[in-house]
Amino acid sequence: MIGKKVRLERLMDREKMRTVIVPMDHGVSVGPIAGLIDMGASVNAVADGGANAVLGHLGLPLHGHRGYGKDIGLILHLSASTSLNPDPNDKVLVSNVERSIRMGADGVSIHCNLGAKHESKMLEALGQVSLACMDWGMPLLAMMYCRGEKIKNEYDVKFVKHAARVASELGADIVKVNYTGSPDTFREVVEGSSIPVVIAGGEKMNTVAQVLTMVKGSIDAGGAGVSIGRNVFQAADTTRITAAISAIVHRNASVKDALDIVKSGANKKK
Repeated sequence: MIGKKVRLERLMDREKMRTVIVPMDHGVSVGPIAGLIDMGASVNAVADGGANAVLGHLGLPLHGHRGYGKDIGLILHLSASTSLNPDPNDKVLVSNVERSIRMGADGVSIHCNLGAKHESKMLEALGQVSLACMDWGMPLLAMMYCRGEKIKNEYDVKFVKHAARVASELGADIVKVNYTGSPDTFREVVEGSSIPVVIAGGEKMNTVAQVLTMVKGSIDAGGAGVSIGRNVFQAADTTRITAAISAIVHRNASVKDALDIVKSGANKKK
């Protein structure tokens, strides 16, 4: 599928098949939070830092993407829920692949919560979107989490590697999962998936060092990069932390070297 290959190369480094994605879909789930009030400025900041792509709902290309500055890949998110819902884990489709193509997207994404009350509906949506992506040659990123009554710890490797494998089995091209806390456990996730695995950033962390250590651990385990939102666009300097993460993902920089980038602003090359 030449179309999918071409589009994937707009989202990932074609040689290493690694990527730095900055999700900006939070406006639907939690509202206009800090860092996303002016989406155009945020997109420009992460593009300057070397991010491969941004990810968001239709509002991103309508109100903030590619308005100025460097070009950057665009992934449109097709599913949603809000924090006001009695069951925020219930994700529903709010757009489709065809619309995303018309909007100029380079890829699409969908969110699926395994173990949630409405898991079956979300799996059905994942399957439908995956088939449409195959028909249209559109890359698909599956955000796969384990959240529900049976899930005691959503970072447990046994759950995370199951989530990654589901995305792989149902035809996704990239899967986004939680980091399991160590390179040794995360390696199990990577080895159990046939597609590139990227990590979520989760809640805002206390220090930049924590973020960069997590990123480095995932790369050392064979991960394909990151899809980190709040720990990037809510950072003191969005461009610098994006550059630091990019150095680890694309150039195998150490945490120390990446921290130096954050402190100095110099996008050093090894």
